[in-house]
Amino acid sequence: MRKIVFSVILLLAASFTAFAQEKAVKEAKKIANGVTPDFAKAEELINGALTNPETKDQAETWNVAGFIQKRRSEKEMENAYLRKPYDTLQVYNSALNMCKYYFKCDELAQIPNEKGKIKNKYRKANAAAILGERGNLINGGIQFFNEDKNKEALDFFSTYVDIASHPMFADNEIVKADTLMPQIAYYAALAAMKLEDYPSVMKYAPVAKDDKEVGKYAMEFYSTALKTEGDTAKWVESLKEGVEKYPEHPFFFGNLIDYYSNSKKFDDAMAFADEMLAKDPNNAFNLYVKGYLYHNMEDYDNALEYYKKTIEVDPNYAEAYSNVGLIYCLKAQNFSTSATSDVNDPKYKEDQATLKSFYEQAKPYYEKARELKPDQKDLWVNGLYSVYYNLQMGAEFEEIEKLMNN
Repeated sequence: MRKIVFSVILLLAASFTAFAQEKAVKEAKKIANGVTPDFAKAEELINGALTNPETKDQAETWNVAGFIQKRRSEKEMENAYLRKPYDTLQVYNSALNMCKYYFKCDELAQIPNEKGKIKNKYRKANAAAILGERGNLINGGIQFFNEDKNKEALDFFSTYVDIASHPMFADNEIVKADTLMPQIAYYAALAAMKLEDYPSVMKYAPVAKDDKEVGKYAMEFYSTALKTEGDTAKWVESLKEGVEKYPEHPFFFGNLIDYYSNSKKFDDAMAFADEMLAKDPNNAFNLYVKGYLYHNMEDYDNALEYYKKTIEVDPNYAEAYSNVGLIYCLKAQNFSTSATSDVNDPKYKEDQATLKSFYEQAKPYYEKARELKPDQKDLWVNGLYSVYYNLQMGAEFEEIEKLMNN
């Protein structure tokens, strides 16, 4: 008999707990809906219900949580209209929290009842409320992004983007016609890049890939994330897609060629370079890449041809000048291995003249690279050191040597 009584007491206690929590939810809503609402008290009550086992899985609990945030925002905006002090950041945070609570409410409301039916009485009103707050999600994201608080900025921007894929808005024409979506997705990806949150980059960057202004950068973020995460196959595919979509943006072509070159897939690389040149034969970057490929294949004559074509198209292409100088120095080094070092050999003077000619040809190209990019010493300082040394140019050599020592 004692066991039976004890069981009844437990059931009564559970019922009382459930009743108390459901009452707390109702009370929280009542407080928030008052003329002078005590939001701190309403949030205290609803936060307890959000974690309590008796109410945390009820759609109504999350609906009320969202409603409280909606009311907080409305009250702050009332103060703004009345020219009273108001908390802008609270408006932004309430918009964010409301969206999250309403998303969860919708998820729970979509669970079929014991008869297998779905009765979601919240979706229409909550969807309308979320649409009304999208501007504050953008504003909140911008504020935190400008403060370099990228975690918070990502939270706002990503929530905005997530609206488009949420079932609540599957057939919503306003969301489908949203022209801001790609740019907000770009900023979500950018904030994620700063955080090195590469899964988020891969989620949001593709949403922005077709945007005329930021699409190429979004695709660049996506490719970088794939490479960092070690997905080489998808990374290469993303580079190919980037080249096709944004051929003028050198990131994709350059990285793809580097991949082929480093993997010794020169035939694939050359075929791709030829394809790009066929589309745009006077593109300096494409010409430079073909020279670079020949350079890596140690086909120096063809490399020189394409580097010089690059310079013809773009006389300010410092890297092309630098590499022409480098190839002449490499030719000198290669020739020196077979040149005679015997001063009594009849060929000695001839070989020395040939060696000197290579460095003389390298000299103006390295000097031009220095003129174009004086701060980028890696393009010219070692080259000029070798050139001036081998040409026995005392004053010039001393000046370069000081630069290297500094």
